[in-house]
Amino acid sequence: MDVSAAPAPSEKIGRYRWVIVSLLFAAMVINYVDRQTIGLLKPNLSKEFGWSEGDYADLVFYFQLSYAIAYLAWGKIMDKIGARWGFGIAFAIWQIAHIAHAGARGLSGFIFARMGLGVGEAGGFPGGIKAVAEWFPKKERAFATGIFNAGTNIGAIVTPLVVPGITLAFGWQMAFIVTGVAGLIWLPIWLLVYRRPREHKKLGAAELAHIEQDPADPVEKIGWAKLLTKRETWAYSLGKFLIDPIWWMFLFWLPDFLGKRYGLDLKTFGPPLIAIYLLSDVGSVGGGWLSSNLMKRGWSINAARKTTMLVCALLAVPVMFASFASNVWLAVLIIGVATAAHQGFSANLYTLPSDVFPRAAVGSVVGIGGMLGALGGMVFSKYIGKVLEDIGTYTPIFVVAGTAYLVALLVVHLLSPKMEPVKI
Repeated sequence: MDVSAAPAPSEKIGRYRWVIVSLLFAAMVINYVDRQTIGLLKPNLSKEFGWSEGDYADLVFYFQLSYAIAYLAWGKIMDKIGARWGFGIAFAIWQIAHIAHAGARGLSGFIFARMGLGVGEAGGFPGGIKAVAEWFPKKERAFATGIFNAGTNIGAIVTPLVVPGITLAFGWQMAFIVTGVAGLIWLPIWLLVYRRPREHKKLGAAELAHIEQDPADPVEKIGWAKLLTKRETWAYSLGKFLIDPIWWMFLFWLPDFLGKRYGLDLKTFGPPLIAIYLLSDVGSVGGGWLSSNLMKRGWSINAARKTTMLVCALLAVPVMFASFASNVWLAVLIIGVATAAHQGFSANLYTLPSDVFPRAAVGSVVGIGGMLGALGGMVFSKYIGKVLEDIGTYTPIFVVAGTAYLVALLVVHLLSPKMEPVKI
């Protein structure tokens, strides 16, 4: 480390790194407002355009297809040009695509807009994880990731608060336009504030030393071909393949489930969805806090991360019985605990690349995992559409959701039994 970075003995460690997390948090709020709007409007749009369950599944499928392809590319882009411009470009693309939904006049138009949204939003998490890797030491990354990932739940809360009112007053087109234009405020703030730690004038020497406390990474370019030979790449990626589809299901089909099972509509979705995603926030922050706290108590990365993931996986199991809940609020409790478990599990899985890979490879590994997660989501979307058309019940879907996390943890453990740094 440069001698100039060493703090004076009495200098207090600053907290500017949490400003970066707050910006990432805000971006995830906007990301999920944009992503969830279509799910909230599904009953209205299906009625207006005559969509079948298969048509809506196709909308989700093509969003995930573009998301999968772009996620892989964004991981490499983030490693090449950094989080500042990489995240900024991704954000601009997804906001423009979100606004473009207002111009759709049929299924093909919505598919085109959803694919554009998928291309842009695919850059969100590779950019966020890259920024956390640049701004936080390993012992704080799960907590920081949990905080910015909690923005996804706030976005899911904001959507039923804002979108129904705009839709009922001005039509569904304005729901896309108003939320899209409002979200663009974030972009110039990000570009003005974000720099790498050593390039940031507002960062004190003590905080810089705190951020750079881990051993220095080797400075070399690391290609996909080399990363694909590492078991840890597949531990992360297959974990994403198994759990990401469950979150997609909650996001895109939960309003439909509540409508069909309990008779809720655009006017009454709000409170149950808000309650579910508030619980999700608890899981996101709590899961990151738990593993970080265990590490501060002397636990290894391996023990802290996997113990936390096991707790979350067990909490997700009861969602298998969500369809049998006798009233909407019991269903909300069961599903809310499962979504909280997902977020806690996900916050720890997201840290795996930065825990074991050098910083130069983090974006690429996250990109590979995100691509597999989206591919899993595509398969699951088709399965959901088929189940709902042929059987008409969510029970088989929730059974898959309740078991996926235990399987994912087993895969992660078998492929990365010690979570040791990867030798490249």
